[in-house]
Amino acid sequence: MEAPLAERIRPQKLDEYISQLHLVGPNGSLTQQIAKGIIPSLIFWGPPGTGKTTLAQIIAQESQRPFFILSAINSGVKDIRDVIEKAKQSGGLFTAKNPILFIDEIHRFSKSQQDSLLAAVEKGWITLVGATTENPSFEVIPALLSRCQVYTLNAFTKADLESLLERAMKTDTYLKTKNIQLKETEALLRLSGGDGRKLLNIFELVVNASAEDEIIITNDRVFELVQQNTVLYDKSGEQHYDIISAFIKSIRGSDPNGAVYWLARMIEGGEDVKFIARRLLISASEDIGNANPTALIMANNTFQAVTTIGYPESRILLSQCAIYLATSPKSNASYMAINTAQQIVKQTGDLSVPIHLRNAPTKLMKELGYGEDYKYSHDYANNFAEQEYLPKEIENTPIYVPGNNSRENATRDFLKNRWKDKYGY
Repeated sequence: MEAPLAERIRPQKLDEYISQLHLVGPNGSLTQQIAKGIIPSLIFWGPPGTGKTTLAQIIAQESQRPFFILSAINSGVKDIRDVIEKAKQSGGLFTAKNPILFIDEIHRFSKSQQDSLLAAVEKGWITLVGATTENPSFEVIPALLSRCQVYTLNAFTKADLESLLERAMKTDTYLKTKNIQLKETEALLRLSGGDGRKLLNIFELVVNASAEDEIIITNDRVFELVQQNTVLYDKSGEQHYDIISAFIKSIRGSDPNGAVYWLARMIEGGEDVKFIARRLLISASEDIGNANPTALIMANNTFQAVTTIGYPESRILLSQCAIYLATSPKSNASYMAINTAQQIVKQTGDLSVPIHLRNAPTKLMKELGYGEDYKYSHDYANNFAEQEYLPKEIENTPIYVPGNNSRENATRDFLKNRWKDKYGY
């Protein structure tokens, strides 16, 4: 059976690799490491289809090292130990060019599986290269993470994806025999979601579905063919971001039906319970916030619980939490407040702390007046004393704007009572 297009045109050398210039450009950190022949253990973190596996293979090839590959989906501790033994025998214990062990979807490895890698990485029997679509700070155990450098791979740009299509038409033996007119690319790019592998799979599907001598690719033609073959692209991981997006948007839109449907899609697809629970935690603060502070407690308890019990029972807890969040009052006021505050900081820089708010741990600081005019709120009626808490340059700037819901309307009244017209509450 012929290999898929994405596999047929997979780059074999660093100068064929598209994008990620911060890593593989002339001054990229990986370029320098490969040139010196010193490759540390690495974790590639980035969206699906951005070339993590390809980059690992190129590193092994250009540094002339043995290459072993495992997938976290179907590998256990025994598989890891077997590969480590093979790596030790093929590389030798004292060679500078120790073998590379590439682990795809390393975030799916359990703690015990990750523990089994520690000695081999520590003693230099292997150079570990892991690939993950999830934040390694959450998914990789600290002991292993501290032994690896984390490199972030960015999502492909429109230009990167169009370059992939051009390369496919110019270099693939089969496609070169076809008269392909790439009239429109928007549908191909949109359906790929920035995933290079998915883009090439869709492109190949469209080309193979055309019997004409001249294959004209338009947006309408792409949408027509892909909608008829949706099942081909509903593979594990490829709709990962689309489905979690639909899940969170259903919660934000107060539709428990949509939320539970998309939750079921993720559960049936074998999605990691911690990934789902983390997104619920974020939504509880970003989309609900102080309109219902209990939502964050509910989401955090759900995260702790599903981490402990796993599937299949955790599906019930996730469903309960998703429904609770979807039917809760909504407010993004806290989310907008921190966005506003960060933007002010970027625009105004490091403004001085007002002298009455400064700490005065030394005699000199006290003599300079640090903290001298500070009013201790608890010494005043209602535990409130009017004073300025922002730097002089941005005095009276409203940053937190309460949402329009019962809890935050009460908060607005509280702030207006305290601050009168100062912040416009």
